Amino acid sequence: MTECTQSSFEFSGAWSRAVVARFDGGKITSDGGGLLLREVDRRIGLLGRLSKGFLEGREQSRVRHSVREMVSQRVYAAGAGLRGSERS
Repeated sequence: MTECTQSSFEFSGAWSRAVVARFDGGKITSDGGGLLLREVDRRIGLLGRLSKGFLEGREQSRVRHSVREMVSQRVYAAGAGLRGSERS
């Protein structure tokens, strides 16, 4: 059986530093979920596409945050491992 495994994944740079995810560290954990979500969003427009699935029924003169902003906040919070009661 053929095994296709990517050994590294390069993200968009953060200021003057390169950001690379490598998968040879064994069993470890990190807070890299936010970087991964950001890159997926940039490449395929994930959050914009996801937010289009919500109906906008609010009175526009009272709206402070777009549906996309609220969906993005919730998705990034989930990617950081936060649940509803843990968000600030």
